[in-house]
Amino acid sequence: MLMDMQKIVKTAYENNFAVGAFNVANSEFVKAVIEAAEEQQSPAIIQIHPLEIELMGDSFVAYVRDAINRAKVPIALHLDHGGSIYDVMRAIKNGYNSVMIDASHMSFEENIAITQKVVELAHSVGVAVEAELGTIGSNEGSGEGGADVILYTDPDQASEFVERTGIDTLAVAIGTSHGIYPETKDHKIQIELLKKIKEKVQIPMVLHGGSDNKDEEISESSKNGIAKINLASDMKRAFYQALHQQLNDFPSQYESFQVMPSATEAAKSIVKAKMELFGSANKAKLFK
Repeated sequence: MLMDMQKIVKTAYENNFAVGAFNVANSEFVKAVIEAAEEQQSPAIIQIHPLEIELMGDSFVAYVRDAINRAKVPIALHLDHGGSIYDVMRAIKNGYNSVMIDASHMSFEENIAITQKVVELAHSVGVAVEAELGTIGSNEGSGEGGADVILYTDPDQASEFVERTGIDTLAVAIGTSHGIYPETKDHKIQIELLKKIKEKVQIPMVLHGGSDNKDEEISESSKNGIAKINLASDMKRAFYQALHQQLNDFPSQYESFQVMPSATEAAKSIVKAKMELFGSANKAKLFK
């Protein structure tokens, strides 16, 4: 069932767990997330990046909304990394119930100004808003953007940013990056920094770049204010590796019903494991 984002993240925040937010760009990923959520009795967030909606078209959102409404667990529909007012308005018109405006590459005051506009627009129609302060890193192969050098979120700035914008959730930069990390890159989550931000910010926080970090760091972050964890690369890597293997093993197969199931199951396995890790498994009962 489609559920208000604020109810999902607030419940997670108050109960010290996080809800996975999974990027989708085809029906197989939608199926993997919803089936995993139902089997784990977990709330979930399905999100679509502007580049993904450019690939699939606006009608894809109608399909996703219908699939969510048929689900037996609470799921929100979120715009990931909207970069402009246009992205946000397009998402709202398409039926998302949560949007992200990412102006983290701008100055502090410019970030506040555009975020204030988005909050005014979105809140007027009951849509939740996520914004980002600091810069998330980016690894090779990621299409979600990010910075070459991570600019960590400043706790005092975070407090001012939240107060002046009225956002519902804050994406914080505490050491993670989008994509799959090279072995040489330090990507340790700065838990002590997260704790300092939590002391200053009284709203749920979001962790971007949730793939490829140590399980204990992810688990600890969900106990210290992180209520939403974005995940794409781990799930997509499992899907495409399984698909590649299927095509190699059975080169004469070309029907979707022949080649897709194993890849979808591989993705679903990752999603289920992440729901366990984030602490959201068996939490759907909190929303009844």
